[in-house]
Amino acid sequence: MGQPSRPSGPGRVVSLHLAALPGEPTFRVAQARAVTGRGLAGDRNYWAGEGPRPRRRGAGRASGVCDVTLIEAEALEALAREHAITLSPAECRRNLICRGIRLNPLVDREFRIGTVVLRGLRLSEPCARLEELVRPGLIRGLLHRGGLRAEVVRGGTISAGDRIDIDIDIDTGTGTGTGTGTGTR
Repeated sequence: MGQPSRPSGPGRVVSLHLAALPGEPTFRVAQARAVTGRGLAGDRNYWAGEGPRPRRRGAGRASGVCDVTLIEAEALEALAREHAITLSPAECRRNLICRGIRLNPLVDREFRIGTVVLRGLRLSEPCARLEELVRPGLIRGLLHRGGLRAEVVRGGTISAGDRIDIDIDIDTGTGTGTGTGTGTR
């Protein structure tokens, strides 16, 4: 099943989720403060240390560091439809649940959510830890549609309902309103 090379967008943030510590359940919030180079305030992945965030932690496939994780609501719906695994937005352990936008093509691209500018780093493939925390079968069901890992380029507040713009002016972080997916970095 091939994926389009361009994001469909513009999309919307359906819900936001944070977890205070690694391994703890995520909880829904109406909005979150995104801090450049640090992540979402109050989340398990927020970098509160001195100096710049390290780019890796430990070893292994899931060892990369990121500020924000995103997943398509449509991927969770497909998981239920195709694999009979119902996963709530909180259970998928991603920060932002999005609708109406393909996330895979946003790797190595900047995009705007509300006033916040993010850069897609890499796909957020499901891992054994996610299966351990949630339920078996997730790796197979979410392979290549487990979401996106991103870094905060320009901070601000992300709220449920915020529009996701993929065509942005890199210097100002403002959307062009076209949503065609032609702007790249």
